Amino acid sequence: MNTRLRPSTSGTAPLAAEAGLDLLAAAVLLVDRSGIVRRANPAAETTFDLSRRLLEGHLARALFIQSVQIDELLAEAIAQKFAQRRILLAVRRSLREPLPVLAVASATNHEEIALVLELSDVRHQWRSAGREERRADTSEANRRLLRNLAHEIKNPLGGIRGAAQLLEAELRSSEQREFTRVIISESDRLQSLLDRVLAPHRGPRVVDSLNIHEVCERVRSVILAEYPSGLHFSRDYDASMPDCRGDREQLIQALLNVVRNSAQALSERILHDDAHIEIRTRIARQVTFARRHCRLALDLRVIDNGPGVPEEIQQRVFDPLVSGREGGSGLGLALAQSYINENDGMIDFESEPGRTEFRILLPLDPVEGEST
Repeated sequence: MNTRLRPSTSGTAPLAAEAGLDLLAAAVLLVDRSGIVRRANPAAETTFDLSRRLLEGHLARALFIQSVQIDELLAEAIAQKFAQRRILLAVRRSLREPLPVLAVASATNHEEIALVLELSDVRHQWRSAGREERRADTSEANRRLLRNLAHEIKNPLGGIRGAAQLLEAELRSSEQREFTRVIISESDRLQSLLDRVLAPHRGPRVVDSLNIHEVCERVRSVILAEYPSGLHFSRDYDASMPDCRGDREQLIQALLNVVRNSAQALSERILHDDAHIEIRTRIARQVTFARRHCRLALDLRVIDNGPGVPEEIQQRVFDPLVSGREGGSGLGLALAQSYINENDGMIDFESEPGRTEFRILLPLDPVEGEST
């Protein structure tokens, strides 16, 4: 969160950073110089299993198993020995087991508040990290297999097409030539498929600063051209989003594949003029993905009201040639993952009937010395 509180001219003046606390998903405690919790947001009530009325006015040290460490953090914050520090703690909960949390402790120069604690459940991060690690390993193995397979198929496929063309020239019957046209047509289709498999690994990447909302708008215009009626888009963009760095064309194609996948899953709802896709952007703070910790990251969501990803393929949805749609190539999401990985990002999803949400995370750390 990297909260900054300016000195107040009045002991009762509202804290500058308090206004947005209630909107945060992470639990936040504002601790005064005597160690008393002066402000707790709604997420903190869930984390501690206590109402705000009971949390506020409570000694912060008594809320954690590591009470001595809280004392030390407070003393060092008052002495301005650090600006921000990350530490693993365990939250005391009267009726349940202690909850392990990652605490981001921020020292302030406010005359009343000395320490801001932002808490996130590390169990979810551990599960996500493990799932991401397994998915990354599987994805890389699949990509190697597909590349090798594609190279092996390309040469004989060209020979099959060439032989069909020669045979077509010798045939006089239009009925017989129809069969050779099928061979040529299917060979071209397979060639196109192979080119898509190999495409992410051809040519140099062009990494530059880009506005993610321009990428979103480009994708939106393409999909609306493909589905001019029956599909409704909504946009929920964070206007404060800074530019990020990446390969623009790769990110356009990755997002296009994800949004097109959602649109294809909405075919029934499109017929009834009831299909909806939302593209949402937010800034995520203190997140770990793609085997790195990011102070700031782009959090991009694509949400649809389709039937959901079939349960039997949910663990394999990013694997090549896996599709929940009849006639699907199973390459769209596999290529999207490949492009996003190449831009140091991560893609995941949650799905249930009536709602599927794909989440893309990309590094957004500012240049050293920039203010947040």
